[in-house]
Amino acid sequence: MSDPSLLGSPALRRRLAALPDKSLNFDPASLVDASPANGWMVTDLCQPLPAEPPGPPVDGGSWQIARRLMRGYEFADPSIVRAYYDPEAPLEGRNMLLKLQALGVAHVYVGVRVNEVYEVERELEGERVCVWGWNYRTLEGHLEMGQMDWEVWKWLRDGRVEFHVHAVARVAHIHNPIIRLGFHLLRHRERQAFLDSTKRRMLTFTEMALSRDGSHEQIRDAAATLTARPGRGHDPAHETLARSAGGG
Repeated sequence: MSDPSLLGSPALRRRLAALPDKSLNFDPASLVDASPANGWMVTDLCQPLPAEPPGPPVDGGSWQIARRLMRGYEFADPSIVRAYYDPEAPLEGRNMLLKLQALGVAHVYVGVRVNEVYEVERELEGERVCVWGWNYRTLEGHLEMGQMDWEVWKWLRDGRVEFHVHAVARVAHIHNPIIRLGFHLLRHRERQAFLDSTKRRMLTFTEMALSRDGSHEQIRDAAATLTARPGRGHDPAHETLARSAGGG
């Protein structure tokens, strides 16, 4: 059964319903040469996860658990970024309304669209890596322009498993002067808080799902505490994450 909380209130559903009519707020071709030298901020993050035996991903192993957590964006810290979307829509091409929350006191809604979902085997550093991932791109009205890729890797030779984030972004034109100033002051701080929390949550929930002691209730309760800022203990996002971690 789909989680109705993912669609949000009637007002949020109207915002979400408007996203298919929005275009990207940048030219994807500009990502080819994106670098700090021409105004883009490039972020790369790697969080090691529990390893598996060498070879392809193991049924019920950390690679598959991480993939489950990533499919619905449940790894995201809801005290900083909360996603609303139609869970019945395929992941590829899905429109998502993101609620960006700064310091827990101010927020803004922006839209993104999933560009592609992929599972590939790459040759890196002379070794084979099984990679599953997806990315989204920013839509008109977003505070930034660019793309974020979320991936889980398994190195086939030695069984290492890793969660990776690759982001390329630059500030979009922001009409509201108050939002423009606030975003300029808080952008880097909030991004770092989000990435730090994401790494911690992905590792903890993957470990708990692998553990016999990681029950649904324990994962749900841990989700309520593993946020960058205090939130509601009964937040439905924590229940959704617990179901995904457990494969429910």
